[in-house]
Amino acid sequence: MELFHRILQTAVDGGASDVHVKIGGPIIFRINRQLVAIEAPTPSEEWVNKVVETMVPKHAKKRLDADREVDFSYAVSGIGRFRTNVFQQKGQWCLALRYVKVKVPSFEELGLLPVLKTLAESPRGILLVAGSTGCGKSTTLAAMIEHINANFKKHIVTLEDPIEYVFDDNQSVIEQREIGLDSLSFSMGLKHILRQDPDIIMIGEMRDAISFMAAMNAADTGHLVLSTIHTTNASQSIGRILDFFKPDERDQMRRQLAATLQAVVCQRMVNKITSGMTPSLEIMINTPTVRKLIEENRTEKLPAAIEIGTDEGMQNFNQALFNLVKQGKISEREALAKSSNPQALEMNFKGIFLDEARRILT
Repeated sequence: MELFHRILQTAVDGGASDVHVKIGGPIIFRINRQLVAIEAPTPSEEWVNKVVETMVPKHAKKRLDADREVDFSYAVSGIGRFRTNVFQQKGQWCLALRYVKVKVPSFEELGLLPVLKTLAESPRGILLVAGSTGCGKSTTLAAMIEHINANFKKHIVTLEDPIEYVFDDNQSVIEQREIGLDSLSFSMGLKHILRQDPDIIMIGEMRDAISFMAAMNAADTGHLVLSTIHTTNASQSIGRILDFFKPDERDQMRRQLAATLQAVVCQRMVNKITSGMTPSLEIMINTPTVRKLIEENRTEKLPAAIEIGTDEGMQNFNQALFNLVKQGKISEREALAKSSNPQALEMNFKGIFLDEARRILT
């Protein structure tokens, strides 16, 4: 394991976010979202098998044998903590490790907007952080938890697969439960979580109807629920949630969602002019207008509601990208490359702003 740990140390020292290990191929780091092959001995089958046998925790080995893939946290003293996935390709083991920083970055360090602090302070409801894989959802969620932990006396219970950031109690009391280690399954953990007297519940990922029903029931009874969901924009998240349910259940779920949703924050990472990356945030807050659109199943009008809701703290991706350019953080070229509607954004840069959204809502 000495060589493997040296590889992980090199990844941390080099600013890599991910490490990929495949038998017969080079060791690959992801640095600033780019894949880079490093100079290291080519992994042999014997070596990778030994690494897998040594690093997979006891509670995860049965799942690995049954499913041929498993998620878990792997911590190395003096190096760091890694969210790890072991899986197979062509009958051979592969590893994908995501480096999780020990210290939870602050809102300012992450480039998050102050409105996210206000949302994290909500007394109840469902707050979702959306985006694609690797866009920093877990880190944003961790920053929200740490903000609450530093400023409020709350009981926070998390349900994660696996645990990523590790929190120390500050003002709040935090219990972190890992699937497979502390609870047999998400459904089992969610079944009992309200009996643990939480003020705030953090669910690592919304993945099915069971998890979302539990979230809505918790929000209905006065709890704040934080979670993540894989969608590419905030308004799309509503459809994705409803897709969890059977067609004959969706009208009821839509009404319940409209009553319990607090906000959806969707993020995309963009390259800064200097170096590194910063999040571009689309923010949809459950204002009376948004709530009515969800209740009436007019979700196609949600993007328009977001666009004209800037006074209430909302913004769409084009507005976020435009602001980042004006602040000198990213280039116009990068903004246009990451925009879902580059033609409209290009017009904005030329000083042309169409009021189509207001017309759509009328």
